[in-house]
Amino acid sequence: MDFQTPLIRATLIRRYKRFLADVKLEDGREVTAHVANPGSMLGMKDEGTTVWLEPNDDPKRKLKYSWKLAEVDGATIVVDTAMANVVVAEALRTHSFGPLAAYTSARAEVQYGENSRIDFLLQEDGLPDCYVEVKSVTLSRTDGVAEFPDSVTKRGAKHLRELSAMVEQGYRAVTLYLLQRDDCKQFALAADIDPTYAAEVAVARKAGVEMLFYTTKPTPRGVNLVEELSIYM
Repeated sequence: MDFQTPLIRATLIRRYKRFLADVKLEDGREVTAHVANPGSMLGMKDEGTTVWLEPNDDPKRKLKYSWKLAEVDGATIVVDTAMANVVVAEALRTHSFGPLAAYTSARAEVQYGENSRIDFLLQEDGLPDCYVEVKSVTLSRTDGVAEFPDSVTKRGAKHLRELSAMVEQGYRAVTLYLLQRDDCKQFALAADIDPTYAAEVAVARKAGVEMLFYTTKPTPRGVNLVEELSIYM
C-alpha cells in the first residue's frame, strides 16, 4: 500500500483529546495534525518523537495534516489504525493471505452480530462465508515482541464473542492481527492491560475462531505486508 501523498517529517509536541496532535515541522512552523487512532498509543506519543505526516489540500478538511507514522527507538510504527484495513484489503485482492487465498469476494464493513460491522466478509462458492476482524498491533514493551491491546478494549471482546457465534452457525471466523511496526517478529497478548480480552481470546480459540498474525514493513512511502507468523499464544 502506497501513500497517495508523500509524507513529511515533523517532531511531536503533544498528543491530546485523542484525535489531535501539535507538531513542529522541519521549517519551524507548529501545526495541529489529525490523529486517526482512538487507542492509548502507549510508547508512541512522547514529546520529541519523530513523526511522519500526510499533507492534504482538501478545503473541506479543517486540519491539513494527518499523522501516519512514528519513529521510536529505531522502529517505524503505523499510527493511523485505519491503514490496517487498507493494507488487508489490498492483500485480499492479490490473494496474499495464504489461509484466505481461496476466497475471491471480499466485502468491507458488512453488518453482523449485535449492531456490529465485520471488517471483511469473504465469500466463495463451495466454501463457508468467512468473517474477518482486523486488529492493528503497535505496542511493544519487550524487544521483538508486539502486543495487543494497548488499552482496555470492550469492543474487541465483543467482536470475539460475535465471531464465536458465527462459528456456531457454521461459518468461518478469523481475527487477523496485523503487526504494524518493523521491529517485531513475535506476538503476545497484553493480558496485564486487559485481562478480559485475553480471557475472551482463549474462549474464542476454543470455539473455533482462527487467529492469524502478519508482519508489515512501514516506511514513509507506504506499508507493505511481509510474512505470516506461526505463533501459539
